[in-house]
Amino acid sequence: MLEGAGTEKEPLLPARTAGCGHPRRGTFGAGDCPDPAASCTVEDAAGAAHDLYINQAVVFIEDAIQYRSINHRVDSKSLWLYRWYYSKIWQWVLNLTITLILALAFIESPSSLTITSDVRYRGTAWEPPCGLSESIELLCFLVFIADVSGKSYLIGWEEFQKTKWLLAYILTLVVSLIDWTVSLSFSCTETVRIRRILRPFFLLQNSSMMKKTLKCINSTLPEMASVVLLLAVHLCLFTMFGMLLFARSKDKQQDKEWVGYFHNLPDSLTSLLVLLTTANNPDVMIPAYSKNRAYSIFFILFTVLGNLFLMNLLTAIIYNQFRGYLLKSVQSSLLRRRLGIRAAFEVLCSLKECPVSTNELCVNANILLQVLQKVEMDSCCKQAILRHPPTPEYQSPFLQKVQFAFGHHFFGYLGNVVALANIVSICVILVMDADKQLSERDDYFLGAINCFFILYYLLEMLLKILAMGFKRYLSYPSNRFDGFLTVILLVLEVSTFAVYGFPHPGWRPEIMGLLSLWDMVRLVNMLIVFRFLRIIPNMKFMALVASTLLDLVKNLRAFAGLLVVVFYVFAITGIVLFKGAVVPMGNISVVNATSGNSTLQCGTYEQLEYWPNNFDDFAAAVVTLWDVMVVNNWQVFLDAFSRYSSPWSKVYFVAWWLISSVIWVNLFVALLLENFIHKWDRHSHRQSVSEIEYQTTVELMFRDVLEEPTEEELMEKLHKHPHLQLCR
Repeated sequence: MLEGAGTEKEPLLPARTAGCGHPRRGTFGAGDCPDPAASCTVEDAAGAAHDLYINQAVVFIEDAIQYRSINHRVDSKSLWLYRWYYSKIWQWVLNLTITLILALAFIESPSSLTITSDVRYRGTAWEPPCGLSESIELLCFLVFIADVSGKSYLIGWEEFQKTKWLLAYILTLVVSLIDWTVSLSFSCTETVRIRRILRPFFLLQNSSMMKKTLKCINSTLPEMASVVLLLAVHLCLFTMFGMLLFARSKDKQQDKEWVGYFHNLPDSLTSLLVLLTTANNPDVMIPAYSKNRAYSIFFILFTVLGNLFLMNLLTAIIYNQFRGYLLKSVQSSLLRRRLGIRAAFEVLCSLKECPVSTNELCVNANILLQVLQKVEMDSCCKQAILRHPPTPEYQSPFLQKVQFAFGHHFFGYLGNVVALANIVSICVILVMDADKQLSERDDYFLGAINCFFILYYLLEMLLKILAMGFKRYLSYPSNRFDGFLTVILLVLEVSTFAVYGFPHPGWRPEIMGLLSLWDMVRLVNMLIVFRFLRIIPNMKFMALVASTLLDLVKNLRAFAGLLVVVFYVFAITGIVLFKGAVVPMGNISVVNATSGNSTLQCGTYEQLEYWPNNFDDFAAAVVTLWDVMVVNNWQVFLDAFSRYSSPWSKVYFVAWWLISSVIWVNLFVALLLENFIHKWDRHSHRQSVSEIEYQTTVELMFRDVLEEPTEEELMEKLHKHPHLQLCR
């Protein structure tokens, strides 16, 4: 970053500058003059230019860190507004507003404020008075209006026209405000509120990664649709074949398969669709299989072709296509980062304060440090760039030897061995005391062992701090983890001694204080077991698996956000379609009824007492959708809601199964595979243990196939910046 490319000399100037040249001789607007009421002197203009370019560089670097576009206004007032817009305070307010407006679904009519969702025992829920939730909504809308107004101003009219998400943002707000007005006009008695189903959009548009993921999914839909169509053909063919194979006959004993699963076309389709997920296997096969073992070939063949081949083919296609489209998105993000860094470099080069030949582009080191001090970024990263905490330098030879001994990685291995010995000792004592009564158990040995190991952990922490220094000790996540748990263990142990005294034979006092002695000891033991996780970074293959799981938590935020959006939309839709559909039939607890009433048969909604699973309020709808997503016994919901509402309700549940269990889960598998492939390639196996501890970003997952943008491509993008003028 300190050196440029060859003969490029001229600075990057604001678009409203009168002419090209050195920034100190440029013409600045009133907003850039220290005293707008008076004419700017040369010194004032030079100082304003210096501050402006410093602030531009700071913002461009922050854009690069966050993968943001640099196509926004760059005058001094706009830069101040831009940094305030992306400040932690405003983003916290915006995220809180989004959370608040989404959470309104829990208290709005129908309210979820009841202890149980079981229709048999549920009491009358508290309903907010008309105007309460609407007032909260209005406040949220005002925040969103301020958000979209600020964002639209900062990018300018030219960029605003190109941004479809901002146009959709405004349209969503307009429709929501109209619907809000209609609600007040009807005194909050309207049955359908369009704005409720639009609320997830506010979450969606606030995350760039969610928008990219949605775009990738949209691009992958044609390939997924081809496999889904093939699955539909497979399902229809086997349905027709099954209806012919299990047609009605004169023998009622032989008609069990026809009565239970192939009575008509909708039942046949449903039975085989559920079998595709193996949720009703082997129940769907048993009646025919009891009659003739050859019938099992039909069901096995259907499962092999549908579940093992076509469903896994869908996973493979989603992985292949999604990886390709996600790679393009990540490539675009990389271009944004490089463009932001390049723009900051060009701006800083224009200050002409580098003590080298004027034919070389460079940035003064002091100016760079001044910019980095102002940049909002992770404190650990900033500390690593500016000044990594050094190890203390001792003059005493003895302390130098101590520092070498306890700063060596073998001392960490010794700590792992001691932690393992602690776990083994706890296990041995727990096994020995497993069958003893509380009155027979002596906690002396367990208390003494805990005391010994906690003292060792404290000594280990102090010695590491002595060897590394306090700041350097805290710069490592593993040390912070160890130190935090050690302090908690020490506090618990001191509290135990203060109440119960030191361990001694017969150490079984009566309950004193908030916790009994056994509870205190158990809590200490649980923390000791949790502390044993410190061994993971030192075991390479375990560290690979653990770091992959940590990366998934970080990289799955966009996927989790999309799942929240889909859950929200389907839950609201389910409330509109099925609210009040499930009618309680009393406290039914029949174990295996065989009466003519099908609602009492084994395995039905009523017999299994699935009454809490309904769509009478938002919370119950979310849980019901989760149960269907898991697909275990989801045929029960298909049958129940087709009886309680309409046979067309199956379309709703099948659509939810396709989106949540098929598409989203396969996307999750694709990301999981990508993470593991990255971790287990040849380059990853040569990483050191310390490198494995760091989390992997989506960009690093594709580092081997990403293409760095060329110099010409970056400069071409900078020339097209709507608010900057490149004078060379």
